[in-house]
Amino acid sequence: MRNIKLVIEYDGTHYFGWQKQPELKTIQEEIEKAIKKITKEEVKLIGSGRTDKGVHARGQVANFHTNSKIPADKFKFALNSVLPFDISIKESIEVDESFHARYSAKGKEYRYLVLSSKTRSPLLRDYSYHIPYTLDLSKIKEGAKFFIGTHDFRAFMSSRSCIEDTVRTIYKLEIVEEGDLIEFRVTGNGFLYNMVRIIVGTLIEVGCGKKKIEDIPKIIESKDRNKAGHTAQPQGLYLEKVIY
Repeated sequence: MRNIKLVIEYDGTHYFGWQKQPELKTIQEEIEKAIKKITKEEVKLIGSGRTDKGVHARGQVANFHTNSKIPADKFKFALNSVLPFDISIKESIEVDESFHARYSAKGKEYRYLVLSSKTRSPLLRDYSYHIPYTLDLSKIKEGAKFFIGTHDFRAFMSSRSCIEDTVRTIYKLEIVEEGDLIEFRVTGNGFLYNMVRIIVGTLIEVGCGKKKIEDIPKIIESKDRNKAGHTAQPQGLYLEKVIY
């Protein structure tokens, strides 16, 4: 039995997230169906983690086990020949049996794209979060500094999550502006459910004056989801890279 690792890029617009769900179109299911077409095997695709409906990925990682004799580096071409055009396998390699896309991961890098403009963009509507007013970037950058380091991020986790260990480390949180686009780049050892989107939503509220910069450490300390900002929309979020 061989263990094949895939690096996957996808446009999540027309999918109900990564994880397979009954009667819903998901990324995991589409790739499993493609693997079955080329190997004639039923496999369970193990992802590095879930992405929600509408969220995109440039570097999602998954692995599966197979008895197929197809050379590992040829899997990407074989799978891409049968996958929908909004899903692409960027890399396929054979890895050690011990490799697990989720449990072997040491961290992740996300990107979040905000369009700060008085007018919407039809071309970016599925790929960014439109904020129809100007944000104070200097305040956002100053507020972002408080998230760096190891903290209990319970206040930045969806209330629907029941995870007990909510301590995570953020190594880097950069904000880059290019015209009307503001890009948030976040790297950490792990992320809670909706954590990146709630952090971005909180910083947006700082940037528009709804929250103060000095509120952020108080929100972190409170561990109260109700004190943090709103959850930014899913279409602005991209899983950039999984770190091993």
